[in-house]
Amino acid sequence: MIRHIVMFAFLPEAEGRTRAENAAIARGMLEALPQKIDWIRNPAVALRMDGAESANFDLILSADFDSMEDLNRYLVHPDHKAVGEFMRTVRRERACVDFEV
Repeated sequence: MIRHIVMFAFLPEAEGRTRAENAAIARGMLEALPQKIDWIRNPAVALRMDGAESANFDLILSADFDSMEDLNRYLVHPDHKAVGEFMRTVRRERACVDFEV
């Protein structure tokens, strides 16, 4: 099994919305992906807690895939690509790690 973890830090303001508004939109988009991409396993999306260090990342996605091939299919899936297009307009930073569990 492959675990895919991605973290995003959002711009203070982008597309006419605040960091919090864009993070909430991103969360909703990411949470909708398992209904569209049935090979996502154990998805979890969370926002940075209120009161946590503001320099921390704002949002995390963790998801498992049965194989690297499944992860690669996910990465090029049109619904995942649509999330990526939105993220590029509102994020300041992105970090990702994929590893075997």
